[in-house]
Amino acid sequence: MTALADLETVVVERQRDLGVAHPDTLTAMLDLAEALWAEGHLGRARKLEEAVVAGRRALYGEAHYDTLKALGKLAATFGQQGDLAQARKLQEEVAAGMRALYGGEHRETLRAVNNLAGTIAAIGDFDAASRLLDETIETLSRLFGEDDRDTLTATGNLAALLWQSGQRDAAYLLQEQVAAALRRSVAADDPALLRARSVLDLMLRDGFAESY
Repeated sequence: MTALADLETVVVERQRDLGVAHPDTLTAMLDLAEALWAEGHLGRARKLEEAVVAGRRALYGEAHYDTLKALGKLAATFGQQGDLAQARKLQEEVAAGMRALYGGEHRETLRAVNNLAGTIAAIGDFDAASRLLDETIETLSRLFGEDDRDTLTATGNLAALLWQSGQRDAAYLLQEQVAAALRRSVAADDPALLRARSVLDLMLRDGFAESY
């Protein structure tokens, strides 16, 4: 039996034994949605995520952490399906909710803002996305350091945004900083470092100035 089939079995069993609205059932449904998402079954994943959001809203309310996390996953699915306007709307709700729960300088809030900035960039509003990422990187660097994983994730996202908007020299230099920081802190085969190096290689192949 595949891992996906195992997760489907868990959902069926929990729905039968605990009911469709039980917290453990909703968690199993979200686990199944993540597995479906990873295999490209976005339609099925979205239906499960929508059910989990509705269930958690009923159990916990709009402003609960678990509700917001489920809403963030649903937003990512909307974005992957190309509905960027709906993804942005949901991510704005998540960012506002996390800020209300934890304040503007909590990791969860900053991660939500980082995700929102990515969607805003995908829509094409590079200036607004850049402002959000600049603020997020400044806050993360001040609180956790320049080599912190969340700081580096946001910095890599800013590098991608700058590249897309034609600021290729600045983008490459930022991406170099990300790769250098990861080389100092993780193993050579760490997935984050491998991704950072891959992005650098793509930038070079895609026409970055030979002087670098």
